[in-house]
Amino acid sequence: MSPPAATSLLSWFGLVLALCATAYACLSLWAWYRCERRRQHPRADVNDQASRPVSVLKPLHGAEFGLYENLKGFCKQTHTHYEILFGVRDPEDPAIAIVQRLQREFPGRAITLVIDPAVHGANLKVSNLINLLAQARYDWLVLADADISVAPDHLARVTSPLNDPGVGIVTCLYHGVVRDGWTARLGRLFIDDWFAPSVRLAHAFGSTRFAFGSTIALRRGTLDAIGGLAALKDTLADDFWLGERSRQIGLRTVLSDVVVGTQVNENQLSQLWSHEMRWLRTIRAISPAGFTFSFICCSWPLLALAMLLSPTLSCLTVAALGGAARLWRYAVSWPSTARSRRWQDLWLTPIRDTLLLLEWAGALVHWRVAWRGQILHARDHAPSRYP
Repeated sequence: MSPPAATSLLSWFGLVLALCATAYACLSLWAWYRCERRRQHPRADVNDQASRPVSVLKPLHGAEFGLYENLKGFCKQTHTHYEILFGVRDPEDPAIAIVQRLQREFPGRAITLVIDPAVHGANLKVSNLINLLAQARYDWLVLADADISVAPDHLARVTSPLNDPGVGIVTCLYHGVVRDGWTARLGRLFIDDWFAPSVRLAHAFGSTRFAFGSTIALRRGTLDAIGGLAALKDTLADDFWLGERSRQIGLRTVLSDVVVGTQVNENQLSQLWSHEMRWLRTIRAISPAGFTFSFICCSWPLLALAMLLSPTLSCLTVAALGGAARLWRYAVSWPSTARSRRWQDLWLTPIRDTLLLLEWAGALVHWRVAWRGQILHARDHAPSRYP
């Protein structure tokens, strides 16, 4: 190939790259507005009085920053009739003291602490949930991770769709909550500016192939029909497979209009990298095609590369549109993501996008992930036999 031909090919490639990155930035912005309109007009059947008794299952492991406030939020729900079951495996777990404090502060609330070291499979969180479920009294269940913060009407709103027998599970998106520190703020941007926009866009085009550990509401009968929690005891992405199994028996997944908070506590880049690599490799195992093309979400490095390959007016125009859409999406998402100052993290977005692109490339290399002291194999959804 002659040098002029190679230059022309690279120029066209740069323009295509700019078009792809810009298309994603614009579509994700549209999906955000679509989701916000839906949130401003919540479901008409949300009614506390129509809700049935609910058992809330909260598996705990350690006492990370914010745990007390996060658990307290579940004790202050407006739902008329519910119980909360907190579970730990280790009788020395520091989370126990926090649960006991809540029991003293809310004597009228049905709060049960379950200390059970029984392990049922490779996934210790699922083992904890199995131990909790054995003591749950009600047929409507809500499973929620420990680091989730919620509003007082959370239970009433997320369980309301369960009145429809065609609904299998209800799940919630989440936004990042941090104290301070640029590493944790990068982690928050991973959630707010990559993960959540990607889910909103997929949902806008009709996909419901997801479920998030932030909140999963379902009926006990649905859980029994898919083989119970025991069917998930060796999975890595237990939340996803819970939703997937319910879809396989013909039940729908509902993405609630509720958005909860999740604590981002990583204060070292190595911790953040390990956490996000586990996330990305799990996504790759679940949806290989979708993951392969997810690099187009990394707006800033792709637009910069596009302009480097194709320094033309047409490419510059497309890249400018993509950059504007990327900035606008960041700006409009500020109120719902609880950032302390509107432009506080703007300077981090190019770093965040570049780090995400590097993580995307790293996630293609192998399948091993680190999770709570275990080495897991994302493709097999079970502990790896390899160190």
